Amino acid sequence: MDDSARHDDLAAVASIADPQRRALLEFVARHPESVSRDEAAGALGMARGTAAFHLDRLVEAGLLVTEFRRRNGRSGPGAGRPAKLYRAIPGEITVSVPERHYDLAAEVLSRAVEESDRTGAPIGATLERVATDLGRALGSASDSMTEVLQRLGYEPVDDGDDGLLLTNCPFHRVAQNHTATICGANRALLQGAADGVDQEARAVVLEPRAGHCCVRLVAADPAPQTRT
Repeated sequence: MDDSARHDDLAAVASIADPQRRALLEFVARHPESVSRDEAAGALGMARGTAAFHLDRLVEAGLLVTEFRRRNGRSGPGAGRPAKLYRAIPGEITVSVPERHYDLAAEVLSRAVEESDRTGAPIGATLERVATDLGRALGSASDSMTEVLQRLGYEPVDDGDDGLLLTNCPFHRVAQNHTATICGANRALLQGAADGVDQEARAVVLEPRAGHCCVRLVAADPAPQTRT
């Protein structure tokens, strides 16, 4: 999730902290058709003005959209003013603190399963290759390895020994239940990213420790000199 998307989701979550506003959002979301202020107010037992205020705040937060339409189907003179109607925007609000990326884990695993089924290659080796390729693409699209780590929510810090500790695991819950699989894919993903950036000589090693991600970035050993 990039910074702008995360900011939008945080703003959306903040906008439904009020229980009346959250109840209105849930009411509108349950209806396949647009609803009016009067319908929402009557269903939830709140004043029409209160419902209108909170509905419009939900529109500002990007959770609802409006349209103006006459509900009686009439048109022309005498048909009355169109009513302001509200409907929910399809999609999800996803915010986690610290940041998680279970969608990325699902993408890597799904690609690996599909490729393994198609080629007959062992799933373990396929998962490592798919994770490496995806990481390389992420690295190639970034200016530095630190940028990749920050974008994915790893929260890197210097380890004092020319390496980086990762203080957050974006796949924490899945890694707890499937440690070997997820940590192996995690290492392959970040090694691919390091290769894709091609700016810093980094090696990614499995080094589980309490309160940190299962991998650590260390300075890669320099290539051996060839004697002439």
